[in-house]
Amino acid sequence: MLYDLSLHMGYIYDTPASNARHVMRVLPLSLPDRQRLIAGSLTVSPAPNEQSHFTDFFRHPATSVLVRSSHDKLDIRMHARVQVESQSISADFSPVLAKLPDDVANVWSIAPDSPHHFLGPSPRLTETREIADYARRVVSSRSLTVMQIAQAVCARIHKDFAYDTEATTVDTTPLEAFQLKRGVCQDFVHVMILALRSLGIPAGYVSGFLRTIPPPGKERLEGADAMHAWVRAWCGETVGWVELDPTNNIPAGMDHIVVAYGRDYSDVAPVIGVLKSYGGHKTVQAVDVVPIK
Repeated sequence: MLYDLSLHMGYIYDTPASNARHVMRVLPLSLPDRQRLIAGSLTVSPAPNEQSHFTDFFRHPATSVLVRSSHDKLDIRMHARVQVESQSISADFSPVLAKLPDDVANVWSIAPDSPHHFLGPSPRLTETREIADYARRVVSSRSLTVMQIAQAVCARIHKDFAYDTEATTVDTTPLEAFQLKRGVCQDFVHVMILALRSLGIPAGYVSGFLRTIPPPGKERLEGADAMHAWVRAWCGETVGWVELDPTNNIPAGMDHIVVAYGRDYSDVAPVIGVLKSYGGHKTVQAVDVVPIK
């Protein structure tokens, strides 16, 4: 499937900002046998005084900009064309949970996709007893494979949690979202990652885009799509990484376009930065994921 993507992220400041330095990770990745970035562009307004590009630890292309002059708004726009390949459903050759530590121990690598990076605490995720207890209740059978466990946790979160854009913010903790049983994709993903890690299953955060399909008889609205998040779980040496979307209770497929992989949201945030200002600000975001063929 070929997609044209566009993203607009805007920040409107109550008081003009200055000396703003931002790092952006918004361009889709090129991944062997998964997706290919054919072309992509990123523009920032007002024009940056400095701009540089680098690749972070998890091999994400990132852009760093500095806007020194006073500005009352900042606009970030990304355009890309991406080819996404169909993903075959892997047979479940994952081990039972008790055997997974042996598979982890056999991995003598600390490369960015090594399961060792995704087992312990990470910047936004620390051990949470309530979520660990929840995971143990979901996985009551000792005979389940690791893949079956990941799928069961995904399905249970989808069933137990309500999608509510007003319930949480980007800074809501996983425990707060868990207690509310409400939130957005970021919240569901963080809860699922903690649940899997509490069972000893390496799990990480995937940031990207999801093509949405309008109801029958309705036209798709420009800007109606949004950035999305889902989970990847390491299911042993034979199977490797499997990606699951707890917001929709589906495996990641041709409608999921990967931007970044990380341990939690802090590794993949589309825009982070610092600036000089005071008061509040408003944000706007619009995403279009348009299939070409």
